[in-house]
Amino acid sequence: MENNQSYLNILGIANRAGKCTFGESLIIKEIQAKRSKLVLIASDIGDQTKKKLTDKCHYYQIPYFFVDDRDTLSHAVGKSGRVAVSINETGFAKKLKSLLDQ
Repeated sequence: MENNQSYLNILGIANRAGKCTFGESLIIKEIQAKRSKLVLIASDIGDQTKKKLTDKCHYYQIPYFFVDDRDTLSHAVGKSGRVAVSINETGFAKKLKSLLDQ
């Protein structure tokens, strides 16, 4: 379970470093512009939003992971009601990917 905590810590650091984007439409823009390196999606996201984000990620070949619920995700970045996060920096994306791939 400590992996879980460390990915949330990295996510918090990435957010404070200004390397995260929130909001469905903004994340889609980041994906289309190839600025997004990784997308984290809350496990309890709505079906329509899930389909929209995963389809975009597939099309633009951006890796994505389903992570904890929206409350955990929101808490990690210190904002409420977040269901998805785009990581826009390669270093953070690589680290998160290695933690989530296990």
